[in-house]
Amino acid sequence: MDAIDIKILHLLQENARYPLKYLAEKVFLSSPAVSARIERLEKQGIISGYHASLNPIVLGYHITAFINLTLDPKQKPEFYPFAEKCPNVLECNCVTGAYSMLIKVCFPSTQELDLFIGQLQTFGKTETQIVFSTPVQPRGLNLTELEGDEAEETE
Repeated sequence: MDAIDIKILHLLQENARYPLKYLAEKVFLSSPAVSARIERLEKQGIISGYHASLNPIVLGYHITAFINLTLDPKQKPEFYPFAEKCPNVLECNCVTGAYSMLIKVCFPSTQELDLFIGQLQTFGKTETQIVFSTPVQPRGLNLTELEGDEAEETE
């Protein structure tokens, strides 16, 4: 991966819908060359997908919450499919600490969140934090360190 790849990744994180022509202008390459680089980055697994950022409140999902769950490791084969099937689960992370799972969910109401928590409690103890605001929105990776590594390699 070189400085041009890093610049392409930065631009795609900023807006995955930038036209190839725009990306090509920004990195001083032809559109086919940028397309080939993007395809290579996808094949390498560096680019794992393209996503639209949606506003949950406008769509009627007024409650976002993080739920900590204590899960016995023996329950993982049963729990993972349960979490995967629930459309309100935005993320499910296996974590260290007092709890073993950190689950991000979004629901239209606290009543629906409460029902979901009841289902989760069949797997273990829960602790829930409801989000009031999100001052730092989800964002892409900071590629500054990669840019520094690339500069050292070219010297």
